[in-house]
Order: sequence, then structure tokens, then C-alpha cells
Amino acid sequence: MPPANRLAGEKSPYLLQHARNPVDWFAWGDEAFDRARRENKPIFLSIGYSTCHWCHVMAHESFEDEATADIMNEAFVNIKVDREERPDVDRVYMTFVQATTGGGGWPMSVWLTPDLLPFVAGTYFPPEDRYGHPGFKKVLLRIADSWRQNRQRITEQGEKIIGALREATTVSAPAGEPDFAALSATAYEHLARTFDRREGGFGSAPKFPRPATLNFLTRFHARAVATPNESQTTGKKGRVSEAEPSFGALDMVCHTLRKMAAGGIHDHLGGGFHRYSVDGFWHVPHFEKMLYDQAQLVTAYLDAFQLTHDEYFADVARNILAYVRRDLTAPEGGFYSAEDADSPLQHGKSEQAEGAFYVWTKAEIVEVLGQEADGFCAHYGVEDDGNAPAGADPHGEFTDKNILIQRPRTSKTAARPGRSEEESKRMLADARAKLLARRAERPRPHLDDKVIAAWNGLMISGFARAARILDDSSYLQTAVQAAEFLRRELWDGTSLARNFRDGRGVDGFADDYAFVIQGLLDLYEASFDVAWLKWAGALQAKQDELFLDRKRGGYFTTTGKDASVLLRMKEDNDSAEPAASSIAALNLARLSALRNDPALSQRARETVSAFSAQLGHFPTALPQMLVALDFISAGSQQ
Repeated sequence: MPPANRLAGEKSPYLLQHARNPVDWFAWGDEAFDRARRENKPIFLSIGYSTCHWCHVMAHESFEDEATADIMNEAFVNIKVDREERPDVDRVYMTFVQATTGGGGWPMSVWLTPDLLPFVAGTYFPPEDRYGHPGFKKVLLRIADSWRQNRQRITEQGEKIIGALREATTVSAPAGEPDFAALSATAYEHLARTFDRREGGFGSAPKFPRPATLNFLTRFHARAVATPNESQTTGKKGRVSEAEPSFGALDMVCHTLRKMAAGGIHDHLGGGFHRYSVDGFWHVPHFEKMLYDQAQLVTAYLDAFQLTHDEYFADVARNILAYVRRDLTAPEGGFYSAEDADSPLQHGKSEQAEGAFYVWTKAEIVEVLGQEADGFCAHYGVEDDGNAPAGADPHGEFTDKNILIQRPRTSKTAARPGRSEEESKRMLADARAKLLARRAERPRPHLDDKVIAAWNGLMISGFARAARILDDSSYLQTAVQAAEFLRRELWDGTSLARNFRDGRGVDGFADDYAFVIQGLLDLYEASFDVAWLKWAGALQAKQDELFLDRKRGGYFTTTGKDASVLLRMKEDNDSAEPAASSIAALNLARLSALRNDPALSQRARETVSAFSAQLGHFPTALPQMLVALDFISAGSQQ
């Protein structure tokens, strides 16, 4: 086994994965910065997370390679960052990557001056030229040579870039409270144009579950049904005509949720959802499972159940919650962060493959299920030579393998003469249980067992809302245990920590405060335990103290106290996770209603108004902010 490097002393699972690389890694901090300045070397910054498939690929190809490590150690000071622990660092340099390359993702690869100014960036680099990307060693040598010859010019260029980014990321002054009716109509029309009427979701491959968009659409539907106006008249079954001509808002939500639940992005055996689908059919996923996806999708399925009373959506929500309880819940009550996309092919062997834990050959299924295999295979699209489209399998990892995907109706695929649809359902449930038991014998994917405050807040919301909507007190108990863990381990009475693993981690960011406050408000509404409401109020006061922009409104993502974080930004996009200001605006409005405090309501309005320019330009970038604006505009109901 190779000798350990500095990262062996870190707590982050991602950093620990690189603790035996031949690369002379540093963690983000003064030790690395001082070395770079003292030796006048550029910094190579690599940012990723422990369950990221392409992070693993680049690590195996390049960071474990002695020849590549020699170049890195000679020419650069090399820093590893876990984006989940340090979203502030990740956000700054991802902004640079997106601005200069037109894309982004992880692993993120950025070269910095010793003063942390970025000058070259990319994401994954192969070891040699391929996929249209230059080889990593070639890139390293070119940048090292350029630094030796043009150091002064590169530094000046970095200063200009940061200045331009600082100007571009400064939110303009508020232009008054946005018009919810106009913005929501524009957002709806855009989503209707990009909606995939056949497969659900918006746009083409790759397809991500973006629950914030679904949250907006369910509330757009509910508002239109409750308060029809000149442009929105209620049609049959609550569907809005004119504004919703053929596929209504609720239709788009329900169709998307059904297609996702039937697809390979859904773990049909163990529950929960994978990160995203590389194709347009929700079939072939990147197999990591993130806590924040489970939390937000639970809420989306619960909303659909409330609006339609269709037990199908309630069952999917229960399925997600069962997975989180079984595989992502710490004995002490907190929720773990994620499970990996990759896993070992065999026990005791180091070779890994993406999705190895989840995929099946038809022969394996026949061995486990016997005579019931035909009905199961027909229902879940299992084929003799595998069912993964070739274009979605660039490394050939799914050759002859099947990713379970539910296509037709149960009654058509699992039926046998004399068997009812209910009997078919029972047969499929029994088959899934048998295959789950067999799958449990395989080597499990890596578990990222750090507890992140923000994601726990989202999951507390999911369990608390499920307790009310599904009338199941056991979900409330799970939510309470998680909240008690956060209060005990991450809250010291004055401030909230971002993460926990073998002790408290770094100080919390704006999203940690906002998402935990939301979870506590949902927990209070499910339990009427005033202690959760009081803690939510204390966290809101601290969030305002640390992150509120008292001049322009809205919330910065960081406190601005860390000099190594070059930009103090406001997140203005509800992406895989909603922006802190979007959640904070709704939190403030809810707290105002609960406490009858007009000052909180005013702050909520100011928070939304701070993003009026962004909303006016591209309202679908902030669908969760539109949810807050809906609540603010309509007022609360009691």
C-alpha cells in the first residue's frame, strides 16, 4: 500500500479517498497557500465529492499514477477540496469554470496563482488525448511552462478575471416587488415549451430531477384553480384552460413523477432515486444517491398525492423514506450524505464499476426467481443481452447487464391465465424482495457518512410533511430524532456548523441555516412542539446577523470573513438544491404568519425584491423563489 499523504489527517470521506495518492496533496488552507507563495508555484485545485463517478475515474487514471504525480509535485502546489464541506470555495471557482468554458461539473480542475486567482479551468481530463479533451499530463506541462515564461501576465490576467466575476456576480439593486402573476405566467409558458410530453421532464438528455420546478408547477396549478382570472379559467378536473392549453401544470408534474418512478433512475428494489439520467428516458442513471435528492423528491411526490389523491404517489414517497431510514440514517439520528455510484465487482477485490451493485444479468434473475422470472423480466424490461442503450454506456460497464425499468402496466406484463392484477402485484413485490435479498450479498457502494446540516434540514422537512400527509407518526419520530441530533451536535447555542463527522466541521453557510429553519417549521407544524419554532426563530436571527445584505436585500452565501474565498456571492439559481435566499424568503413569510410579526414579512418581501432583475429576465432560474412569492402575494391561510 502506498504511503499516506497529508490528507490522511482529514475527516472528509472524499479527502480520505485520496490519502494514499502519490500526489503531494494539501487541504484548503494557509499551509498550502504559504507553500505556493514561498516557492512561487501555481496551485492546482481539484474539487469533487466522495460519491462522484467521474471523480473516481480521474483519480484512478491520473492521481494514482506515479508519472502524473511527479509532474504535479514538481510544478504545482496541489489542493483537494470536498465541495460538500466547502461549497463556498466550490462556488467561486465553479463560477470561473462556467464563465470561461461554458459548462461545469465535477471533478473540477482549476489552476490558480499563489494568491488564489484562477487563470485556467476545466473539469475531467483523461490521461491521454481522447473524448475531445487534451491529456492531463500534456495540460500540466503546458501550464507549468506558461507559468515559468509568463508569470506576471498570468497574474494580471487573474486579477482582471476576478474583478470581472465580482462585478458580474453583484446582484443589482432591487426594483420593487416583482409581479407574481406576470412572472409565474412567463415561467409556466417557458416550462410548457420545454416539457417532454412523451417522457416527462424538461429538455433533453441528460435529465435531472429538479424538484424546485415541480414545486412551482404544483403551486401554479393550485393558485390557478383557487383564484382563476382573466387569463386562467378553470376547466374540467381543475385543469386550467388557455394558460394550460394541453398539458396543464399538474399534468406536467404527475407525468414527470410517474416516468421517473418507472425509470432506471429509480431503484426499484431498494428504494430511492439516483442522481440523474444520462439519456432522455430516465433509463441509465449515474448511480450515486444523494440525500438532498431523496428529501426534495419526497416532498414532490407528497404534493402530487395531496393534489390527486392517487395512492401511487404516496407509495413512491413511502419507498424513498424507507430507503433513507434503512441506508442513510445514523444510529444517533442524523442523516448521512450519499451513496457512491461505483462499487466493487467482488468482495475482497479492488476493481470497481459504476452501477455494479444495481445491475443484473438475466441469468441471475432467473436463478433467483425461477418460474416467476418471465413475468418479472417482462415487467422490468430485462433482456437476454442487457437493456442499456449503447450510447449511454461509454465504458461498456453495462454490457449484458440490465437496469430495471418499468415500462408497461402490471396487468399486461406480470399476468398469467387466472391471475388477477392484485395477484400480479403481489408476485412482483415478492420477486423484488427476493432480488433485494440477493443484492444485499454484493459489496455495497461506499457510504459518505458525514452529516450535512442543510441536507438534514431538507430531509427533516420530508419526514415531517409525510407524518402529516400520510398520517404516520413514525415519520414524525424520525424527523424529531434528526432534529435532536442537529441541535445536540451542530448547534452550540450561538452558531450552526455545516457538517459533522468525528466532531463538528466548518461553520455553517446560508443554506445550512435556511434549510434547517425550513425543516424546523415543518416539524413544528407536524408536532406543535413550540421548542422547534423557538429554535427556528433563533436560527433566523443568526442567519440575518451573518448573511443578510441589509443594503440590497437577500442573503449572501458566506459571511465574508474568510479571506481565502475571493467572492462573496448570492446564489441566484434554484438548481439541484434551491438557493438559500429562495428558502429564506418563504421561511420569513411563514415565521411572520406564525408569530404575527410584520417585520419578518417585510424582510421576506425585500429578499424576493433583491432578485427582481433575475426573476424578470429568467424566472425559471428561480422557481423556488416563485413559490415564496406566491405565499407572500396570497397571504397565509389558517
